[in-house]
Amino acid sequence: MQKIPMLDLQTETDEIGSAIFAAVREVIASGQFIMGPQVRAFEAEVAEYIGVQHAVAVNSGTDALVIALRALGIGPGDEVITSPFTFFATGEAISAVGATPVFVDIDPVTFNLDVLAADRAVTRRTKAVLPVHLYGQAVDGQQVRKLASAHGLKVVEDAAQAFGASVDGQTVGAIGDVGCFSFFPSKNLGAYGDGGMLVTDDGDVAELARMLRAHGSRKKYHNELIGYNSRLDELQAAILRVKLPHVDQWNAGRRRAAARYAELLDDVPGLVTPQVQPGREHVFHQYTVRILGGQRDHVHERLADFGVSTMVYYPVPLHRLPMYDQGVTLHEAERAAAEVLSLPIWPQMDAAVQERVAALVRMVLT
Repeated sequence: MQKIPMLDLQTETDEIGSAIFAAVREVIASGQFIMGPQVRAFEAEVAEYIGVQHAVAVNSGTDALVIALRALGIGPGDEVITSPFTFFATGEAISAVGATPVFVDIDPVTFNLDVLAADRAVTRRTKAVLPVHLYGQAVDGQQVRKLASAHGLKVVEDAAQAFGASVDGQTVGAIGDVGCFSFFPSKNLGAYGDGGMLVTDDGDVAELARMLRAHGSRKKYHNELIGYNSRLDELQAAILRVKLPHVDQWNAGRRRAAARYAELLDDVPGLVTPQVQPGREHVFHQYTVRILGGQRDHVHERLADFGVSTMVYYPVPLHRLPMYDQGVTLHEAERAAAEVLSLPIWPQMDAAVQERVAALVRMVLT
């Protein structure tokens, strides 16, 4: 039985492996492994790609969120409005700086933050809104900026799953005050280990972020703040520099795979395919469907029996986790957590593989 993984990175290695290995050898030969020319070059290239003035490479997407919030002055006593339907790091980063995450419900179509619900949740303690571009589809940037302007809020984008996505012609990461990315290996632009980055047009925020990633210092041994050891190493930067010129092509491949799934699954009863909103360039980090009628876990288990990997992102919304559970009901987030199922997807996915996945989904549901 042919097993189908969630993500096949070998096809990517087959495409660009020789360039990756050459870049790694170059770094090893240089003898410079931390905060060197590869990191600086990668920061400049990402800043140009996103369309911002500054990019600050850090150790992970989580660190990018934490450092972004601190660089914006968010801390104890402050509230940050965000989505409960996301990876734990989104809420964790807010808590890590001493602020309070305020979870509001999601839009049932996009799974992203319901901006109208966010507007109703603003209090005098609210200092920022942290929208998540979930599964690779951008939030409504115009609505988010309107909300922030009306209440004097900072906007920190969690774009961990959406490198290369855009809304109304604007690349995610450049919509708010700071954009945060993850280069975890499974991401659309992934390293061969952990990595992250924050981007901004604010020079003061960028300077503070650079200090915070290096133990709170501008100059070594002259520490001014309590910071972090959060540096992207040269090897990862070199690998990511090789990959960056390919990311648009790979995202286009993901969109083609998504369109093929949509055609194959269009009439399957009890299944809802993703809906791309007008003006948004979805990059399909995940291809996530809804399985209705309480059948999600059954479908997940039966597909596994046939060798098809699927994942549930995410089975428990953050407001239902022990550290955040205050008895609040957020209906759409809870419904999504019970219904979503992500199917295998990668840029070079063969049509025959997708046809097998779709046929098995159809068989299990019918």
